[in-house]
Amino acid sequence: MESAQITPPAARRMQEFFAAEDGTPLRNAFGTKRVVHPSFGAQMVPEESREATWQELTRRPRARNGVAYLHVPFCENHCLFCGFYQNAWRPEAGPAYVDALIAHLKRDADLPYQAEGVLDAVYFGGGTPTVLSAPDLSRLIAAVREYLPLSPDCEITVEGRPRSFDADKIAAIFEAGANRVSLGVQTFDTRLRRSLGRRASREELIAFLDSLVKADGGAIVVDLIYGLPGQTLEAFRNDVETAIAIGLDGADVYSLKLIPHAPLRAAIDKGKFPPMDRAEFGLFYAEASEVFERAGWHSISTTHWRQGERERNIYNHAVKSGAECLAFGAGAGGSLGGYSYGIDDDLRAYQEAISAGHCVVGRLTRQPENHDLFSLIKSEMELGRLNVAWLSAQLERRAGLQGDVVLAPLFAQWQRAGLVEADKSRLRLTLAGCFWQVTLTQNLLEWLQAQLCEAETAGG
Repeated sequence: MESAQITPPAARRMQEFFAAEDGTPLRNAFGTKRVVHPSFGAQMVPEESREATWQELTRRPRARNGVAYLHVPFCENHCLFCGFYQNAWRPEAGPAYVDALIAHLKRDADLPYQAEGVLDAVYFGGGTPTVLSAPDLSRLIAAVREYLPLSPDCEITVEGRPRSFDADKIAAIFEAGANRVSLGVQTFDTRLRRSLGRRASREELIAFLDSLVKADGGAIVVDLIYGLPGQTLEAFRNDVETAIAIGLDGADVYSLKLIPHAPLRAAIDKGKFPPMDRAEFGLFYAEASEVFERAGWHSISTTHWRQGERERNIYNHAVKSGAECLAFGAGAGGSLGGYSYGIDDDLRAYQEAISAGHCVVGRLTRQPENHDLFSLIKSEMELGRLNVAWLSAQLERRAGLQGDVVLAPLFAQWQRAGLVEADKSRLRLTLAGCFWQVTLTQNLLEWLQAQLCEAETAGG
């Protein structure tokens, strides 16, 4: 097997994992935010073995409850900040693609990997699922309910954008059984929206969201981004206050990530947009946290707030906890039986393979040792906390490591930097720690991986 590209940072100096201790953790704890990528030691399954390995996986029942992801890889336009654009939307392409998705669901319906074990959440993502017609959305959700073993209160999320999401589609998805809608609003500011390739104005967006809330078919959540070129703290505060005033059930708040191949990065490099001062991003995060708290909303992760109990965020938390995820559709990704996999992202190739009954898995990777441990750490940190006593016990059981020795230097330094409050039993992220949560998580995973590798080497 070929080794994945990421290697443990055993040679990194201890100080590289530490934060600045200058009293301004929201601004200067780290030079830049990192991405969580705990794939140390992952093994790519060679192409010649991929199909046989996949077939073996499909014959095994899933060990525990899981989730499912269905990918709709079409967009009406390419937003400047997005790195996930795949296919331009053509209305005539919709029915054939939905046919292929339904055929995919149906053909594996009796295989143990799909049939045995409850699914607690299904997520229709993209792309833009709501570009599909109302009848196609309805029959696709109906097929999910027919061919997947859903729990009685399964969370069924449909991602959408206002421009393609009319009243007929709203009625169709709720009547078919969807109970959660997630919208990538990013900002309500018309000027910023237009500059990023978003067509709906503030007024149109608010009117649409109001209609979704009044439909009362399920939880309505939105994504908001801070750090957009030209965005002020006042404008972002207004975005958060607007989301609250509409009566939404939940909201995610993210900092802008300049994805390498996204058009926005090229535009900034060419001087078409002003550069962002990333040292100010923590102030935006703190502002959102304060506005939500003042309105009585509660954080259910370091980036997600809700009001009331209807918003559960099951899919997102399950995936980050390492739950098995069944994937359907061109470009979809999932995990099963200790492997991560991806469906061929070529639209025509996917549809032809489904029609011919061929394997559609284009990438299959064996998850590394301790993947389960790292997934649980990720999910805990995402919630703004960590059970230190549990983690210490895991390190002792798996590698004979003493938790105090391994963890204390890192956690003590982070506490001095104002990012955490920690003792031998628990770690809790401060406001600044929540802002830097992803960076802290990746540093912790790399720190642990280095220690585990050294223990393995010492043990022979």
